[in-house]
This record gives sequence, C-alpha cells and structure tokens, in this order.
Amino acid sequence: MAEFTLHCFAQSGNAYKVALMLELNGADWEPAWMDFFNGASRQPDFRDNVNEMGEIPVLEHGSTKLTQSGVILDYLAEHFETYGWNGSTERRDILRWILFDNHKLTSYTATLRFLRAFAKTGETEITRWLEGRALSAYKVLDRHLAERDFVVGGRPTIADLSLCGYLFWPDEIGIDLSRFENINRWLGNIKSLPGWTDPYALMPGHPLPAAG
Repeated sequence: MAEFTLHCFAQSGNAYKVALMLELNGADWEPAWMDFFNGASRQPDFRDNVNEMGEIPVLEHGSTKLTQSGVILDYLAEHFETYGWNGSTERRDILRWILFDNHKLTSYTATLRFLRAFAKTGETEITRWLEGRALSAYKVLDRHLAERDFVVGGRPTIADLSLCGYLFWPDEIGIDLSRFENINRWLGNIKSLPGWTDPYALMPGHPLPAAG
C-alpha cells in the first residue's frame, strides 16, 4: 500500500495541483479514481466517509485525511520541506497567492472549461462573463510575473503549483494564452522542473468515454 492515496480524476485541475506536488517530490503515492462525471463524489457514502463537501481532491496519509487543494499543498510543503516558505512573511505571501488562485483564477477558469469542454453549452452570456473574469485574473498574474521566474521568492513554491493547476488545458478552456507572454514563460519554467508530468498522464480517467 502506498504512503499517500489521492482521490482524484484526470480532468480535475485541483487534484492535479496535489498530484504534481507528490510527483515532484518523488512521493510513494497512488491515485484512487473518482467517477466524478457520473456523480461518485455526490454519493452518500463518499460524503459520509471521505469528504462531506462532496469535492475532489482528498488526500489520505496514514490517519490524516485532508481536503481542499490549498490546505493539502500546505501540508505537503511542511511534510516534504520542499516548495514551501522561508519565514512567516513569505508563508503569508504564498497563502495570499493561493487564495487569489482559488477565488479569482481557478474558480472562473475551471467553471468556464467545464461549460465549454464537458457540458458543451456553447457560447452564452455566462461563458462570456466567466471568460472576462478569468482574463482579469490572468492579467494580474502576467503582470506579477513580468520580472519573476516564479510567483514568490524567486523559486518554485506551492503558490506556483496552485496557480498553474488549470492552465495546461488552454484548448479546453478556450482562451488563447499566447497573449500572456510572462505566464507562458512561467509555465515553461514549471514544465522544466524534474518530475513534471502532464495532468492527463498523471491521473486516471482520461479520455472520458463518448456519450452514449
């Protein structure tokens, strides 16, 4: 049995943040696939015994069970003593960017991608609004990275792993990221880290079966 078990599915950028952290650290981990698109995380057994919030990812490490990607990344940074902070001021700056990601970048990007790539709603007032909000977040990040290789402290941290979680799927998001020169350079820096793996190669459940 592996040291870490990650409840995940291949299409989840939030799960990818954690899977990538585990992979970059050479952790002994295994995925536990969740059939999210057929409602597995909404089942009473999952909510009662795995995560009452009905969300992925969930990390199990011995008797410790954690949910919410930012919390899990913080835990793993302490456990491995990698991709973390130097001092309390830097830790708060990392937390600041993780909260920005969760609220401003991932939230709009993930919903927009779901509607376009999976729900296939077509273009609506909702997708246009979500795209505008996502673009606003990308502009903030791109400007911050103008003279930086990484988001905090001049080295890769869990802030980078959180922010990048959904940005390796530009075709599915439907936004041309090439206009954001600094984001593209930064994503290249992340892809150059030893152990980096594409999300669809790291977690099970891709491709989705065609609708019957």
